[in-house]
Amino acid sequence: MDIPLFASTQLTLLSAEADAERTLNTTLLTSLPPASLQRHGLALQNLSLSSTRTGLGGRTILSLTLDPSLTSDPSLPTHGLRSGDIVHIAEQPSGAARKKEKTVLEEKGLEGVVHRVTDTTLTVAVGGGGGRKDAKGDGDAGVEGLYGKRVWAVQRANEVVMRRMVKAMETLREMGERVEGGEGIVRVLFGHQEPGEVESVEVGWLDDGLNESQKEAVRFALGSKDVALIHGPPGTGKTQTLLEIIRQLAKDGKKVLVCGPSNISVDNIVLRLPPDLPIIRLGHPARLLPRVVERSLDVLSQTSDAGEIVKDVRNELDGLLGRLVGGGKNRLKGRERREAWENVKQLRGEFRFRESKATRDIVAGSQVILSTLHGAGTHHIFNTPFDVLIIDEGSQALEAQCWIPLLHKSRPSKLILAGDHLQLPPTVKSTTPPKSLSLPRASNPRFQIPSTLEETLFSRLLTLHGPKIKRLLNTQYRMHSAIMSFPSQHLYNSQLVAHVSVKSRLLCDLPNVASTEDTTVPVLFIDTQGGDFPEAPQEEKSTDSNPLTATSHSNPSEAALTAAHVHRLISAGVPETEIAVITPYNGQLALIVSLLRERYPALELGSIDGFQGREKEAVVVSLVRSNGDRKTGFLKEERRLNVAFTRPRRHLCVVGDAETVKHAGGFLGRWVRWVEGAEEGVEVRYPGLEEVEV
Repeated sequence: MDIPLFASTQLTLLSAEADAERTLNTTLLTSLPPASLQRHGLALQNLSLSSTRTGLGGRTILSLTLDPSLTSDPSLPTHGLRSGDIVHIAEQPSGAARKKEKTVLEEKGLEGVVHRVTDTTLTVAVGGGGGRKDAKGDGDAGVEGLYGKRVWAVQRANEVVMRRMVKAMETLREMGERVEGGEGIVRVLFGHQEPGEVESVEVGWLDDGLNESQKEAVRFALGSKDVALIHGPPGTGKTQTLLEIIRQLAKDGKKVLVCGPSNISVDNIVLRLPPDLPIIRLGHPARLLPRVVERSLDVLSQTSDAGEIVKDVRNELDGLLGRLVGGGKNRLKGRERREAWENVKQLRGEFRFRESKATRDIVAGSQVILSTLHGAGTHHIFNTPFDVLIIDEGSQALEAQCWIPLLHKSRPSKLILAGDHLQLPPTVKSTTPPKSLSLPRASNPRFQIPSTLEETLFSRLLTLHGPKIKRLLNTQYRMHSAIMSFPSQHLYNSQLVAHVSVKSRLLCDLPNVASTEDTTVPVLFIDTQGGDFPEAPQEEKSTDSNPLTATSHSNPSEAALTAAHVHRLISAGVPETEIAVITPYNGQLALIVSLLRERYPALELGSIDGFQGREKEAVVVSLVRSNGDRKTGFLKEERRLNVAFTRPRRHLCVVGDAETVKHAGGFLGRWVRWVEGAEEGVEVRYPGLEEVEV
């Protein structure tokens, strides 16, 4: 594969993706007033800067509260901002200038990360890696410019991720020709060199609970010279397998970098690593799970012995900032104020110098470093050598993201990639290739350069090198065997086996759950047969690019039927917290929420895409589509349906029109025909409108 052409293609696709995100963001800002943005969870208005302090990493921590001149109630209104969100803090636009000022929002104010949200205060970290400086490049001046002003916080896309992906692809393009004539893992990843022979290794197991397929995957990963793929279908213990690999590598003295596409994917590993293993979690504390923060670089750089050298500088900084930004008689003015700001700049430099040394010492003493893929581009580990790179959830990561740690200065000599390419790929907003993109067709399909960001490194490597670089985890610990049966047959070559502990468990086996016709069946298809349950007449895609107002498919009668089934499950004793209702369309989700949220607040209601990686005892899926033209839209995507049908442990209920989906063919059509074959543990029902009353 032509490496420079691959990198150039990725840059073109990334540019289109950035344009799509930018257009969406601009559309939202210009089409909705601040109050609407706040109602939809994208902004918080009428704030004032109440105080500042120095936070971890030299960041300035802003405390924002409601403007006291507007209300005597300090409680923040309902909003959607959460810890870890990227926000832009600027003077709030008003009057006729509002639309224009919102369009050029990025030219004013400060960008930061939401650090904490309470009932009365929004805390935001800016500077020091927490966000962009102000437009003039002076973060402190930007903070001072907010004092005494009415400001707002607007949620923004995380541009840091895009910038780091672009930088990685530019680096790959520049080094391409040198790589093609050299050695190393990059040559293997582009097919210029075959993977090395897998060595036979003897393993002293640290986890006695591994099954044979997990053990084989561990041996394969440890013995592989350059690349190993671990294919983990739903519920097969992929994380448990990775934990054993990490611990074995650490035991052998290897320095390991562990990455994932999201913070939650990384935190799930951190939480399960033994406390005596020397690890460090990179990342902004606001984005980490509370139980993970204590093992983060930011906290350890403050609480460890190495962090003692920065405390006095932090205290001096906080004192100065309090007099600069705070009110009252101690607030500095005039010449003293200008001199104090100069002192703040000098102290920040000293703070960052001392903290940099402390973090280097902490990183050097850690054997396993964990980070998101884009977080691996941080300067904290730039000079740290790594032996092995492990990427979890690799089938949910953009390939350009994976190259951020792969192109680390030390060039890890081995890549272990875990995931499932038969579940949903990463979300991409630019769904059509740019018109400027023209790729030659490779004579060998193995070397075809991807024309979409949806093709991941995991799937590309499988196409390039075949099954010899992969090991499948085949024992699943989640689903009843009847729920597992169809996905295993049609996606996993009938290789999945339900563990004895889960293969026959039903809802009625749960404490305080009665045996009913619903709780004793693992797979239920409620076939609406069209007729009384038609979808509402809407277009597949709205011309409105605003996702807050765009139309979406819905089916009111099917939503009511779905709600009725949920009611029967709860009446039989199934806890609300163990039931999820998912659907592929936001329009249908809104209907289901209106029918169930108030009555059952603990019930989980969401989209199929948002439920990937999750599981519940019972999952109810509303398919929505029911029409005479047999149109099914993106229900044809088998990876989306694989996610939907593999979430439940004991009970899967699918509500839909067999006539519509069966004649559309594909994965869903085959599933309906399989259900109608009436295998053991599978039931089909044909409801009437009288059954929709909850």
